[in-house]
Amino acid sequence: MRNQIDRTLGWIVVTIVGFLTAVIAFLIVRSEQWLFDSKEGFCRNGWWKAKRSCCPSQGEDDFITRAALSLTGAADEVCDAWRTWADVFGPAVKRGGQGNAEMVQYVAYTCVALVLALLSAFLTIHLTASNSFSTRKDSGVLGPSFDEEDKQHEALAVPEPKRKVLYYAAGSGIPEIKTILSGFVIHGYLGGRTLFTKSVGLALSVASGLSLGKEGPFVHIASCVGNIVSRYFAKYENNEGKRREILSAASAAGVAVAFGAPIGGTLFSLEEVSYFFPPKVMWRSFFCAMIAAITLRFLNPFGTGKLVLFQVTYDKDWHAYELFFFVLLGVFGGVYGSYFSKLNYRWSRHVRNGTWLKTHPVSEVLLVTLVTALLSFLNPYTRMGGTELVYNLFAECRSGSVNSHEGLCVLDPPKQAWPAIKAIAVALLVKGALTIVTFGIKVPAGIFIPTLGVGACAGRILGILVQWMQFKYPQSSLFASCHGDLDCVIPGLYAMVGAAATLAGATRTTVSLAVIMFELTDTLTYAVPVMLSVLVAKTVADAIEPKGIYDLVIELSQLPYLDAKHNHVWGDLQVNDATDRDVDIIRADRQNTVESLRDKLQGLVAAGYDDGGFPIVRKVDNETEGLRLIGYIGANELEHALSIVADSADSPVHFRTGEAYRHGDLAASSISFSSMTENHPAVDPFDFSVYMDQAPLTVQSNSPLELVQEFFVKLGAKYVIVTDADGFYEGLIDKKAWLAFLEELEHRS
Repeated sequence: MRNQIDRTLGWIVVTIVGFLTAVIAFLIVRSEQWLFDSKEGFCRNGWWKAKRSCCPSQGEDDFITRAALSLTGAADEVCDAWRTWADVFGPAVKRGGQGNAEMVQYVAYTCVALVLALLSAFLTIHLTASNSFSTRKDSGVLGPSFDEEDKQHEALAVPEPKRKVLYYAAGSGIPEIKTILSGFVIHGYLGGRTLFTKSVGLALSVASGLSLGKEGPFVHIASCVGNIVSRYFAKYENNEGKRREILSAASAAGVAVAFGAPIGGTLFSLEEVSYFFPPKVMWRSFFCAMIAAITLRFLNPFGTGKLVLFQVTYDKDWHAYELFFFVLLGVFGGVYGSYFSKLNYRWSRHVRNGTWLKTHPVSEVLLVTLVTALLSFLNPYTRMGGTELVYNLFAECRSGSVNSHEGLCVLDPPKQAWPAIKAIAVALLVKGALTIVTFGIKVPAGIFIPTLGVGACAGRILGILVQWMQFKYPQSSLFASCHGDLDCVIPGLYAMVGAAATLAGATRTTVSLAVIMFELTDTLTYAVPVMLSVLVAKTVADAIEPKGIYDLVIELSQLPYLDAKHNHVWGDLQVNDATDRDVDIIRADRQNTVESLRDKLQGLVAAGYDDGGFPIVRKVDNETEGLRLIGYIGANELEHALSIVADSADSPVHFRTGEAYRHGDLAASSISFSSMTENHPAVDPFDFSVYMDQAPLTVQSNSPLELVQEFFVKLGAKYVIVTDADGFYEGLIDKKAWLAFLEELEHRS
């Protein structure tokens, strides 16, 4: 019975995670819709209504697009219930004439965008700075009994180096989630404060009109939900490996609610995010994604009754001659994706982190938002939201339909093709350039929709060109398979293929991306074109830049992520070459006091290794030389143990071997010395054996380096203890040191 309950618990947890993720996604989407439209005006019938709710669309195909307001602000011609800012300042507009009306709308659009972006940046910087998530317990590191005795020590102490500050709610969060799932702990990154800031800030930043998306951050938001929910169950609270299984499932749910793609979300978690993905995790991830998708379907955030975001209804199949053009789009996607990654990395490293912008992140957000608003307002395609733009670029044009999809339907190529191509090309250049400088600013920001938009623009341009060629040369042998049908070419299909190729070039995802595109557009007819372009894009991008955008962000942020897919040439290097023999140790055969261990911990923290720890060794009586390893204690565990006995600075602390591992209240973060002695009178609070890993991973110094790599990659180890052939302690290899060793190895080769 107990085993059955234990097995059922995992399914209950992922069900809750999927449901809550969908609810939060619904609130973000609805908030973003209203905030985005607030740049244009407000609804007379209710200020809280978005334009699409205030003015229900009459077009048969228009289930997501919003009619763009004209530069004159004459919204009343389209919808009487919608009032633009030019209408609000009506008297001044009438006195100033038509030009003044345009300027009023322009200024209002820019000001509201700046306010939204500023609020998002303010929340991100002031609520989720990494230095505000302190893990140092004052009672453990600076206990009251230490103050008088340590004044001289404090005067001589080496000051703690200034550490890099990360803003947990900024960016997409996918690189950090990959790092966490590989076994590294980022304190506070998946907490409630980060969840709140990421959710609110995401709605604000996307609504401001910046060239970013909300799909990537949904993975971070879902992971926060998964972490918070799992903390309420002891099985996952006390086991990081089990909790990472929930985070893998939550990542799948994040993609499912972002794109309405539960299958693609599961594959994305497998291919891009997760480090360890056994069948049990895959089933739970699929179930969690399904629950999230079903919940979002009933909540109906878009008001369409559909889960599919960019549903297409193409009624024509693709032709063999189009494969050549699909390959061209694949090449474009690979070139753009690789150079986008390169340029964004260089901008972030040399401009964002190498100039005055590094210390003025809010100023950077305001400058980027101002430039975006000024450039985007004048072009109808850059002015609309990213999701709306991609939908219109994907859309099929039907003869006689009242919906022209913002002028993208070219029904008469000789007259309409070139104006449409010029407008789309401007949107492509503006979106591409703005995305390079926008991704990485200190607001929640995803990369999916902007990249899809750039690729869709390129694909639509190529599709219109092919359509023009077929219209001009209908008897050409190239178009023989069309049999004279002048509607044979579907520009929307080229936009879909180009979008998939460009995203593949930037993120280097393949299978999951192809499936996401199928679910996103609700079609399998064009599986081969999408798959072909994705594979070509990844091949070209890997040839130009081996690392995708997420790997470059990991490198830029100096996150300790070990790429399990990379192969290394070890040559004649040995384990000894990677061993750190200068690691501070704890001698169990000597007297250790609370104060002396506190000093060791402070030294470790001051050196920037607060996620490290101490090997615990002793000399055996009958052995003349060498130290025997008896265990390892992490910095967090030692800190917690010291916090319990902080008031007894001179009391001795001991470590014993042979103590059976047990769960209990000693692991609780809120325990105090008095409460522990009252509840557990037989427990010795100065016996730190319960906090010690008595069976750490060890490797002999004559072992191959491949074995150490397997420990870190397959087992997710944070450290490996090195011993000699006789079992004596030699040193330590922790994950950060191993990453530095591998980086040096790459430079040598």
